[in-house]
Amino acid sequence: MGLRKKPSPTELPLGFTIDPEPIEETLTSWGGTPLLLQAFRSLGLPRSVGQHVHIKQRDRGYDEASMVESFVVLHALGGDCLDDFARLREEAGLRQMLGHELPSPEAARTFLYQFHDPKLIEEAQQSLLAGQVAYIPDENAALQGLGRVNDDLLREMGRRGTPQKIATVDQDSTIIESHKKEARMSYEGSRGYQPMLAVWAETELVLADEFRDGNVPALQSPLAVAQAAFQALPETVEEYYYRGDSACHEHELIDWLRDEQRVIGPRQKKIGFAISARMSPALSAAVKALPESAWQKWRSSKKEEAEERAWAEVPFVPGEHHEKKDQQPLRYVALRIRSRQGELFADGSAVKHFAVLTNLWDREGQRLLEWHREKAGTIEAIHHILKNELGAGVLPCGRFGANAAWLRLAVLTHNVLTGLKRLALPPEFLSARPKRLRFLIFHTAGRLVEHARQMVLRVATTVERLRMWLQALRDLPLPA
Repeated sequence: MGLRKKPSPTELPLGFTIDPEPIEETLTSWGGTPLLLQAFRSLGLPRSVGQHVHIKQRDRGYDEASMVESFVVLHALGGDCLDDFARLREEAGLRQMLGHELPSPEAARTFLYQFHDPKLIEEAQQSLLAGQVAYIPDENAALQGLGRVNDDLLREMGRRGTPQKIATVDQDSTIIESHKKEARMSYEGSRGYQPMLAVWAETELVLADEFRDGNVPALQSPLAVAQAAFQALPETVEEYYYRGDSACHEHELIDWLRDEQRVIGPRQKKIGFAISARMSPALSAAVKALPESAWQKWRSSKKEEAEERAWAEVPFVPGEHHEKKDQQPLRYVALRIRSRQGELFADGSAVKHFAVLTNLWDREGQRLLEWHREKAGTIEAIHHILKNELGAGVLPCGRFGANAAWLRLAVLTHNVLTGLKRLALPPEFLSARPKRLRFLIFHTAGRLVEHARQMVLRVATTVERLRMWLQALRDLPLPA
């Protein structure tokens, strides 16, 4: 007869009972939030909001800086809708750490509505040419002010820490699905919005954002976002680069990138760029006409690849846009992909061709293509973080300007968290995404007690981790 198996602890009743009376002490489950608050305030954002965002008509109620800080706290702690403010308001400990009340969902919604101006929508619609349906409305003063707050944050980041002398701007759009009746149909066949962002690849800071309806093609007016991004870079930058997909293959943008005498953006400076070329019939014919001797085998560290790759220089001059006499012609580098097993791609083709246009002639072809593809690890990763970890993927309402402000506040939150990591946390935190910061820092139990007429926060963590937190707070001094 075998021994009776010891029961698993999971089969036993709970070893405790729950007191029906709520605890009277001031506790918090977000004991690591002071690091977030210190970063927000150390970067000078309260003062910047006060200078640029003017919404209040009367003295009573929340000031603009308290509202913006509240949205940053909501996004950083994992909230993804306005109703989540009700959950945050339940904790007296969080309120005491902030030093101000958190807004109710209704107050937060009213605040967002101030960034929407229906007159600007009407003006954009009336300016459409015959046959046009997609438009990008101007921003009202409040929304522009919120953008200037982010610009101030970027300048402060450039002033502190190790100066970044190289800036690579990656630009791309992303689709945020929405079932609200105001949302427009995107090219993917889903309803939603399609904002465009530009990211500083070396720092992962978002330089510029532009909210757009879902039916606005990414190819429409990408220049404004690029100009805003380069203008937002701090003065410490000495080398400028730009990467984009085929939506950025637009002549006004390319002309601006090539013009070192540009009025908006870095003057007397070259911007080295690589952009995915749209495969026009003429370019496709030029690529296919290349002799086999023109193709160079792709070097790979892997012993066996599922696909066979090769690259080649393409002698091509586009016919739809004339080169200026004093400009160096653009360079086209093609990539050819074949399946080793002889299988066809999803579209039925046996070979795929891609091309990149660039003004960088000194980079070897494969290295150029690899460098261009690195943007997928920056801009697309930031899109994912904003939509899935910082609340930007769940838009609060049908008002265009309010949704634009919601996205910009998520961008601001991302940049505050990036500032916290780069200025105050150990190097191993540089790659930590928001959910990782919540797990390791923000979601830490704490108790607020009064000691010697001062409020003291005691947190449930290790001595080593607490020392790291205290050092981080010292590394984030408040502005003078």
